[in-house]
Formats: sequence, C-alpha cells, structure tokens
Amino acid sequence: MPRQARFEYPGASYHVLCRGNHGEDLFQDDGDREMFLATLVEAKQMTGWRIHAYVLMRNHYHLLLQTPEANLVAGMKWFQGSYTQRFNAVHHTRGHLYQGRYKANPVQFGKGNLEYFRTVSSYIHLNPFRAHLCGIGYDQPLESYLWSSYPAYIGFCKRPPWLQCSQVYRTHGLPASGRDAQRGYEAILKKKMKGGGNPAELEEEEKVLKQIRRGWYLGDERFRDGLLTQLADKESGDNFRGEVKRLHDEHGAEELLKAILTELKLREKELCGLKNTDGVKQAVAWCLNQNTSMTLTWIADRLNMGHRSNASRNVSAFAKSSDTETIAMKERMHVLTG
Repeated sequence: MPRQARFEYPGASYHVLCRGNHGEDLFQDDGDREMFLATLVEAKQMTGWRIHAYVLMRNHYHLLLQTPEANLVAGMKWFQGSYTQRFNAVHHTRGHLYQGRYKANPVQFGKGNLEYFRTVSSYIHLNPFRAHLCGIGYDQPLESYLWSSYPAYIGFCKRPPWLQCSQVYRTHGLPASGRDAQRGYEAILKKKMKGGGNPAELEEEEKVLKQIRRGWYLGDERFRDGLLTQLADKESGDNFRGEVKRLHDEHGAEELLKAILTELKLREKELCGLKNTDGVKQAVAWCLNQNTSMTLTWIADRLNMGHRSNASRNVSAFAKSSDTETIAMKERMHVLTG
C-alpha cells in the first residue's frame, strides 16, 4: 500500500492516531500511561508543539496538536521511538509496539473554519463514551476516565500547564478560560452524548465525522486543494507523485458517488443501509469499480458492504445480470460517466 503522505508547514494542526501492533495494548497499566504522557511532554518541549486534546485508550491513542514549526515528522519519530524503548525496558520486551505508521490528518483551522478543529476535539474526548466505558447512560460519568484531557477541560482535575484549552473553548463559542468555559464545555458534551442538537448543526458535524473516520484531511475543498498542491510541489520522487495521483483518484471517486446519489435521489446513509444484494447498491458498486481506480476494498468500506469479497461478488453478479431492471440501471450509470 502507498504510505500516507506527511504534510508539514508552520502552524499546522493535526489529528494524530496510532494503534498497537496487531491490535495489542499500548498500555499495560497506569504507569505506562503516565510514562506516555511524560514522553509526550518531553516531545512538546523539544518541538514547541501545542497540545490541545488527548485520550489514551487501551490499544490506541488520539492527539489534537499544532506545530508552530514544520516539525511533525521529526517530533513523532522521537516521541514514538522513545516511548517504545521505555515500554520495552520496563516490561522486558522487544520489537515493534505500534501498528505501522501513525495517522496524522491535517485539520483546517482559521476564521470561518472552526467546525473541523471543534469536532475533532469533542470526537477525541468522547472516545471513552463510544467505547461504552463511561458517560451518560453508564455507571460512571465521562470525567471519571482520567486518561483524557476532558476532566481538565471541565475543572474535574487540575489542568496540566502543557495542555492548552483556550482554543477549543473558543471554537465552541465559549470564553477562553474560567468556570463559565468549563461548565459550557461540559454541557456541550453532555448534549452530544444524549444525541441532541440543532438538525443543521448535527448534519454539518456528521460530514466532519465522516472525514475523521475515512479521510486523509479535515477541511473544505480549498484546504484539500492546497494540500494536494503542496504534495505536487515536493521534490520527493515517485512515492509522493503516486500519493498525489491516489488522492486525486479518490476525490474523483467521491465526486462520482455524489453524482450517482443525486441521479438516484438517494441519501448516502440510505444507500449504505441497503443490503448488498440490492440491485441499486450493486449498481453503485459496479459503477465505481468500472469507472474509477479505487480498489474493491475501498468500495466495500465506502458503501458499507463488509469484506471486499462481498463487493467483488455483488459487482460480478450485477455485471453478469441481463434482466430488464439491471439493463436500465446500467444505462443510467453510463449516462453519468459518459
């Protein structure tokens, strides 16, 4: 598989995620978690990073950070390498601790584009809730999960001096600090756990959440195009040129999917909710397979079809079918692709 592109520029914001090797634990006890945070603080002091949010789960972690200097790669190399060495020394183990390369999606942040930074912060803080560990509806409140920046955000514990909360507060329309900011942030996340909110805001947030789960950047199209231009300008050989092509190809597949949904008068959620054997879903998978360079694995994931073999089987079934409805659907797909 092509390696994930690394975007580095002064002032960049990132959602960083990394998992344990083979899904194994990154932390065996609280001592490991304390060691991880201590190593993160050392990395921050060395690089000048600004840490805005974090959560340490059993076998993965999330960070929301900014790099005043373009030094993400160097800083992450030291950070993850140092924690691995310390973990192995403490537990008398050896070898890899992380599952491949970390994921670092650039996050758009600026005047008029606060929703991406805002949504990433709450996404990180709600990880224990989504993991069914705590929060509304469970025995313990969300702030009981101490290996997250959330307790400090709401004043449940003392904020460490290296954690910056003001920027996240402001993206939610709250004061930069103080008890009103803490109470306001707590109320916002409680509302999210209850599933409440303005329908328009919820729809906008869901778009960002989809980017978090599937995308390689968090921002609007102008932000994406700027990142692609940065890649195209790099003098880094075929690896980066291949990455630019792949990202352009994925964008083309997404645009085709939008056109198909418009033609079929379907919402994306409705399409993904159809059975794999449904003729409409088969038609969409077939069209993407025929007219883009995206893999069956990508198509299966994008259309909620499970394993790639399901996509392969249903694309083949649609291609071979000669009944009237299938022929009509193929003609509609051909109109969209010229």
